[in-house]
Amino acid sequence: MGYKEAKFYEKLAENKVRCHLCPNRCVIADGKVGLCRVRKNVAATLYSLNYGEVTGIALDPVEKKPLFHFHPGKVILSLGTWGCNFHCAFCQNWEISQEKPYYVKRLTPEEVVYLAERYIHQGNVGIAYTYSEPVVWYEFVYETAILAKRVGLRNVLVTNGYVNTEPLRELIPYLDAANVDLKAINNKFYRKVCGGNYEDVLNTIALLYSSGVHVEVTTLLIPDENDDIAELEEEFKFLSRISTDIPLHLSRYHPAYRYTKPPTDFQKMKLTYETAKKYLNYVYLGNVWDPMFESTYCPKCGSAVIIREGYATKIVGLEEGKCKVCNNPIPLKL
Repeated sequence: MGYKEAKFYEKLAENKVRCHLCPNRCVIADGKVGLCRVRKNVAATLYSLNYGEVTGIALDPVEKKPLFHFHPGKVILSLGTWGCNFHCAFCQNWEISQEKPYYVKRLTPEEVVYLAERYIHQGNVGIAYTYSEPVVWYEFVYETAILAKRVGLRNVLVTNGYVNTEPLRELIPYLDAANVDLKAINNKFYRKVCGGNYEDVLNTIALLYSSGVHVEVTTLLIPDENDDIAELEEEFKFLSRISTDIPLHLSRYHPAYRYTKPPTDFQKMKLTYETAKKYLNYVYLGNVWDPMFESTYCPKCGSAVIIREGYATKIVGLEEGKCKVCNNPIPLKL
């Protein structure tokens, strides 16, 4: 495994190809790779280099993705590969997103589905494509997701959302949930720190939601980079126009890769949380390990519905999908 002809590309003159998987739309010369480092032109044929190459696999709490409104308290078989179509200077998983690990495990789609089924008795609900960027693993994710769907497993995409519409539409029928990492509503930030632009990520969020996929959004708050309250309000307004019930995870930054800034100030996190709550019903703080900001509350009466302490989850105020106290419907996939 490893080499497999890629989907979504066109042949150009002089043995070049143009990749149409993500908005980078790399024009790749013969023998070269795209920005993601995992799609290579070999004699005018584009190949995926990481097909079936797994850099990490684990049975994770669903909440770790993070997904708080999708089968809370359950676990999901999670796996990832190497490569990414962004180059974020603060990447928490840079060892696999920006480098090729020395060791990878090779699995077929059939083997992944078999493993996922083996763990159903332990509360496994499906397969999450995560850790690095699953979009650049498209062929493997697509084929695995089809097989998983056939046997009743759920498919979850944890993604930066930087994917073109055609590939996304082709994958959507097999997706059950996604957490999209919206890094900012600021193209200067995207170009400087990640590459790419935010408009395509917004389009991904809107298309996933309108197609019936369960969507949650994560924004990592980095001091003096993307934590301007007025700018963040534009993000909250955008999400609220799609649905005020979209769960938003505001995650605390910690130094990683090329970024040495100190962690995000907790008071700034709380202020951002309170601002987001003006627009959205379900807002959470990540990487702060405080049950107050990790738990789910009824937006109508304020009663606790789900209590979370780290990855320990307890459903306390829910009855037939509604708040036990006021009977208000709580949007959860159980």
